[in-house]
Amino acid sequence: MQLPVNPPILPMLAKRVGELPTEGTWIFEPKWDGFRALVFRDRDEVLIQSRDEKPLNRYFPELIEPLKSQLPDRCVLDGEVVVAKGSALDFEALQLRIHPAASRVTLLSREIPASIVFFDLLCDGDQDLRGATFQARRARLESMLSGALPPLHLTPATTELSVAAGWFRRFEGAGLDGVIAKPISGTYEPDKRVMLKVKHERDCDCVVAGFRWHKKGERTSVGSLLLGLFDDSGTLQHVGVCASFTDKKRRELVEFLAPYREDALTGHPWKNWAEAEAGNGNAGRRMPGAQSRWSQGKDLSWEPLRPALVVEVAYDHMQGNRFRHTAQFRRWRTDKRPGDCTYAQLEVVPPLELRTIFAGGR
Repeated sequence: MQLPVNPPILPMLAKRVGELPTEGTWIFEPKWDGFRALVFRDRDEVLIQSRDEKPLNRYFPELIEPLKSQLPDRCVLDGEVVVAKGSALDFEALQLRIHPAASRVTLLSREIPASIVFFDLLCDGDQDLRGATFQARRARLESMLSGALPPLHLTPATTELSVAAGWFRRFEGAGLDGVIAKPISGTYEPDKRVMLKVKHERDCDCVVAGFRWHKKGERTSVGSLLLGLFDDSGTLQHVGVCASFTDKKRRELVEFLAPYREDALTGHPWKNWAEAEAGNGNAGRRMPGAQSRWSQGKDLSWEPLRPALVVEVAYDHMQGNRFRHTAQFRRWRTDKRPGDCTYAQLEVVPPLELRTIFAGGR
C-alpha cells in the first residue's frame, strides 16, 4: 500500500472517567462492544487491521467487497467490527469468528455476518487527516458515508450532553457499554489516551469458589478469584473473575484463603464441570480451568475453594450469563450467605431495538 497513512498503526485510545464531562466542548458517541479495527484501502487492496496490528481479513470475508464497493479508492478509517443478533450486539458470537478453520469462518460469515461501524477518518486520498481537528474529520467522514449501506455504518454523534446521557441510559440493553467523549478540536494521536470513556458500573455479591495463582507469584500470590452465581435451578455458574489486586494484597490472600482450600474439592459444585463445546448448546459454561482457543496457551489451571466466601464486586455489564469484563474487588461480605448470591440480584436492562442505531439494516 502507498497511502499517506500506511499500516501498521495503533489506534487512538480512551481513558476511563466516572461521568460525562460537562466542561469544554466534546463530541459524544456510543461506545461499541466489538473488535476495534482500522480499515486501509488502496484501490484493490483492503486491510482490516486489529487493535494490536494483526490482519483480520480472513475472519471477516463478508466485509471485503462492501468495503471495496462503498469506500473511496484510497482512504483509512477507524471503526469497530460488531455482530448484531436480534435486538442487541453479541460479543460471544463475534468471538466465534476468530477460528483457525477457513471452512468454519466461511460458514459463520453466512450464519452470523458481521458489520462495521466507523467513527473516525485518518486519510482521504492523498491527505493525511491526523492533524486535522476531530470536528473536521467527522464532517469528512459523514460526507464519505452519507450513502453507506449495511454492513457499513456511521456511528451516531452529538455535541449535546443531554443526548449523550440518554444514550448512556438507553443503549446498554442493545449491547453498547457506555459513551465516548472526544475533544472537538482534538487531533488523531495513535496509541494515546486522549478520548474519554464512561462505562456502566454496578455492584454484585458473588460466591468465591476458586482462584488462580498469579503468573509471577510462583504460587506465593493470588492472581484472580473465580466467581459464581446460583441460577434458578440452584446450580453455581461460573460468571467471571475478580482481579486487579496490589502485590501486597495478592500475598495476603494466600493466607486468607488457606482455610477454604482444605478438602475443597469434596462436593465442590465444579468438580466434574467439563468444558462445554460450542455445538452442544452450553456455550459460555466453560470449566474455569479449561483451555480454549482464546487462552493462547496461558495457564488457566485453578485451585478450588470451599464455596463459603462471599465477595462484593463491581462490574460493568453482563454478556449472556457472564461478566463481560474482569470484575473489581470491593469488600468481603461476611454477613451474606453464599445461597443468596443469585442472578436475581442483577439489574436487567431492557434491550433497545438495535435498528434505532443501525438505521437501514444490519
